[in-house]
Amino acid sequence: MRFATLDGWLDWQSGLHPAAIDLGLERVAGVWRQLGGQLACPVVTVAGTNGKGSSVAMLEAIWRAAGYRTASFTSPHLHRYNERIQLHGEPVEDGVIIEAFERIDRARGAISLTYFEFGTLAALDIFSRAEVDVVILETGLGGRLDAVNIIDADVALITAIGIDHVDWLGHDRGQIALEKAGILRRGRAAVCSDPRPPASLLDRAAELGAPLSIYQRDFSAEIAPAGWQWRMGDRLRNSLPMPALRGDYQIQNAAGVLAVIESMEARLPVSQNAIRDGLAGVALAGRFEVIPGRPTIILDVAHNAQAAGVLRDTLANYHCKGRVLGVFSALRDKQLDEILGVMDASIDRWYPAGLDDPRGLTGGAIAGLLEAHVEGDRAPAREHIAEALNDARQDAGENDCIIVFGSFLSVAEARQTLEN
Repeated sequence: MRFATLDGWLDWQSGLHPAAIDLGLERVAGVWRQLGGQLACPVVTVAGTNGKGSSVAMLEAIWRAAGYRTASFTSPHLHRYNERIQLHGEPVEDGVIIEAFERIDRARGAISLTYFEFGTLAALDIFSRAEVDVVILETGLGGRLDAVNIIDADVALITAIGIDHVDWLGHDRGQIALEKAGILRRGRAAVCSDPRPPASLLDRAAELGAPLSIYQRDFSAEIAPAGWQWRMGDRLRNSLPMPALRGDYQIQNAAGVLAVIESMEARLPVSQNAIRDGLAGVALAGRFEVIPGRPTIILDVAHNAQAAGVLRDTLANYHCKGRVLGVFSALRDKQLDEILGVMDASIDRWYPAGLDDPRGLTGGAIAGLLEAHVEGDRAPAREHIAEALNDARQDAGENDCIIVFGSFLSVAEARQTLEN
């Protein structure tokens, strides 16, 4: 065995390939063939700019409530790498991942793999050996050339489409949507929970003969006196509980999820009670996650302009009684001027911080961006989220709200700070 610990494997993988991101399927597909693996159960692949993680969590919660054995692969993680690979709602153990890494290392021969490709293959290898009824795969970047796309999904779900990763996916929604549409398969069902998908997505679905159901065209959601209702054709589901994930936008995600459930009904029938239980019990860290206490602390992984707009609207509906203090940091490849512009009016005082990551900006760089794009009050820059969060907690009154956002790394460090 090359390494005895998971950290050893992960450190080695980080420097194995010449580039951290190397989009393409040839190398990873070749290793998958060498492994001889196959997924013998239905597969759902989820792509999109925002809403992927929430949609995966809801799909998994509903199918588990219906008694099915689930497997899911997501990224990135907040605290432990194991969060990415889950069986029946629980992260797999280190030893299971290490064994998969060892099999992949033997199978790859001279083929170089990225960190993400190793993780994708590990998840697929683990799922192929487990007794599961359904596999849910979340793309990491785009769709067409993402490692997850070596698997032909039975149903493709595309969530909200916005502007992100422009260096890899394109500079407008049409180009980005076409990359997301890469997960579609000829003649197989597809669902889009974005009510206004670009024409490029519709054209690609038509070209493939993939029946595409679109939110507010082919299925809908409507708030009702007893929760909300969902309709698709002559199929109506009434008296549904609001998803346990906060934010009105989660209804949009949930509507897409129910369209996927409907498309899989023949293979994975689900009762109304299972849908209700799944929606009411779903949990996902870092999506407008409210930490109880005084002052209120809210954690959100919003890291692009579209997600920032959703965060702004959700924060407005939360009706904080006092000031809103914003602890913010981000990666350098994001459209930070747009994010700050969206959030400026919602934040009374900013707390800039750096991220301890090669892609992260320093606290001073974040402070400079705030000075250029934000009119609100600013605290001194800190090099770590923990320091900025502690400053905000000291300044906050009991009726104030502290929001930590800008990156998965920002939320991860904040959660660790709060747990210590």
